[in-house]
Parts: sequence; structure tokens; C-alpha cells
Amino acid sequence: MNSINTVGIIGSGTMGNGIAQACAVSGIRVVMVDIAQAAVDKGLATVAGSLDRLIKKEKMTAAEKDKALSLIKGSTNYDDLKGAQLVIEAATENEGLKIKILQQLDGLLAPDVIVATNTSSISITKLAAATQRPDRFIGMHFFNPVPMMALVEIIRGLQTSDATHDTVKALAEALGKSPITVKNGPGFVVNRILVPMINEAFFVLAEGTASAEDIDAGMKLGTNQPIGPLALADMIGLDVCLAVMNVYMAEFNDSKYRPCPLLKEMVAAGYLGRKTGRGVYHY
Repeated sequence: MNSINTVGIIGSGTMGNGIAQACAVSGIRVVMVDIAQAAVDKGLATVAGSLDRLIKKEKMTAAEKDKALSLIKGSTNYDDLKGAQLVIEAATENEGLKIKILQQLDGLLAPDVIVATNTSSISITKLAAATQRPDRFIGMHFFNPVPMMALVEIIRGLQTSDATHDTVKALAEALGKSPITVKNGPGFVVNRILVPMINEAFFVLAEGTASAEDIDAGMKLGTNQPIGPLALADMIGLDVCLAVMNVYMAEFNDSKYRPCPLLKEMVAAGYLGRKTGRGVYHY
């Protein structure tokens, strides 16, 4: 099976530059492509700042930082992806945009190159079907912040070959991650369990069973979670939580995924969490 020494990444935003950092620190060459040079520069600056923090914490030397940065090439030209054995698409969570990018890659990359998507919600089987290499297409769902989070969900579409899965799993392990293998399905594993739990916390709050502070304290102390579900909802964005629940409701057609009316009300009011200064809590 082809070993991977160069990874292409499409998108230099939060996820893209995080994946680039994880690869470069592990000694893997990276070509990070975005449409605008300003976006590429911002992505590279984010990686440099993140590595500087590791130096401050004495988890990395200046020489190691320089070596990692030297392995990342920023570009606005898709042609620069031609030397990669794996290309990870980490663009905005928009199905039409992702399909457009994947079809553009098909014409450019050698037939044996593996293409992965970092989607958190779009069907891997559906995206694979839009490419000319469905057996060499897979989901690699990294978690934010990528350099810190050990988990990668490796999601197999119906068409994904064993060889593709094994190569991508080996790469995730080479990055020091702990991958889990998941069959394609709405929300994969983590969000499928996490977001309905958050939704249930809103039901408990709406019913007046306990205060928001006590619900969060109960879940932190009783289940050893570092942050309570309502505070986490504020961090994720209540609009995002609602959108995910709506997807589950539509995809599974099962009433257990019914979004809590209080969650819908708060989103309608514009109380979206930290990003608006007010959600369940005031910021």
C-alpha cells in the first residue's frame, strides 16, 4: 500500500491549518491550498502562532518549529497538489461547494491518489458517488482544535475500499491521533450522541427541572465531562446545534430527534451563544 509522505489540504481555515500543523509536526510534507493568498497567509500565520505557544510551554524547540514550517507550502494553485498521495478537503460545510472541489480534483490527481473529506455532517457515500474514485474516497473527521484533539473519525462510504481505509488509518496513527472507524450515517458517532444529549439538556431546562448552572454542574460532576452540555451549546452555537438536530430529524424520520422548542425559540431570538454575547448564559 502506498505510504503517504505528502498531504494536500484544501482550505486554510481553522480545520485546514490545524490538519496542516499536525502533519508537518509529524514530518509529513503539506501543500495547503485556498482561493485567496490572504487566506493562505492567515492559515500559515495561525500555524506559526500555535507552534510559538508550544515553544513557550517547552513542548517544542525553535529548531523543531522551523522544520515544521518548512514542510508546509501555501498556495492558491490546485496544480501544486499533484505531488500528494492524499488530498484532504477541508472547505466550508457546503455540499455543492465540496462536490465542485472534488470534481475539480478528479481531473487533476493521478487515479491512485486518495481523497478524503473533513465534513462533519455530509454523507460520505453521496460525496464519493460524485467522484471518479469512489473506492479511494473516505471521510477523515478531525476535531477542533486539531493539534490538541486525539480523535479522528474515519468514515467509510459504501464504496470505500479496505486498502483506502487502512492507508488513512495508518496516516492518522502516524499523526499521533487515535482513530475510530465509522460506517457512514448522519452525525457519524460523536455528534450523533453529543448533539441529542445537548438537545435533551434544553428539554430539562425548559421543563424547569433544574437551573442551567445546576444541569451543567450535574453533568460535569456526574459524568466527568469537562464542560456542561448547555455551556457547550453556547460554545458550538445554538444555531449549529439546531441545524444538526433538523438534519437528524429529516434523515432518520424518528421523533426522538425532535429539536427542543426552547432551542428553536432561542435561535429565533438571536441568542446563539458566545458569538452573540448571549445564549443560555450571558458573556
